[in-house]
Amino acid sequence: MKIYTKTGDKGTTALFGGTRVPKYHLRIETYGTVDELNTNIGMIRSQQIDEETDKKLIEIQKNLFTLGSELATDPAKAVMKSGKERLKISKLREKQVEDLEKEIDKMNENLPPLQHFILPGGDVTVSYCHISRTVCRRAERLATALFNEENFEESLLKYLNRLSDYLFVLARKIAHDKGVKETPWIPEK
Repeated sequence: MKIYTKTGDKGTTALFGGTRVPKYHLRIETYGTVDELNTNIGMIRSQQIDEETDKKLIEIQKNLFTLGSELATDPAKAVMKSGKERLKISKLREKQVEDLEKEIDKMNENLPPLQHFILPGGDVTVSYCHISRTVCRRAERLATALFNEENFEESLLKYLNRLSDYLFVLARKIAHDKGVKETPWIPEK
């Protein structure tokens, strides 16, 4: 596979289905941000984390590739003339959202109750979780804007929303496991 094709030299790129759009198109910005999120999750995995968390993050990274692929498909050309779907991969659905919810609940069982907002930081791995969480929120905002313009599976929005919650709780879990003190944000009066 050749890495450079030169087809984007004039500022356009192709969606699955062949439609060419400007590289600044909302759809491109959305799945590009999902890719950025995936890369940041790779930074979490590059830290010293437990094997169970690493496996879960690999699963999440795979789900993000699926989500990005769905976003990169022109909805008008998602189905070929033969009636078959153009994207021949499994889709992200409610099951993946529910899996994240189960993981969040499981991690939350051993954490102290949340009394205040928490200032991000205190540990490199915890900070990477918070960076990933904020990139996930941006991806969700972009996906919501795209959803309002061009409909796609609502489960993709739910997944991004739940993933940002997962990353927040993961930051708390890692801090707790490492004995890193959380710094609460208490507004000054």
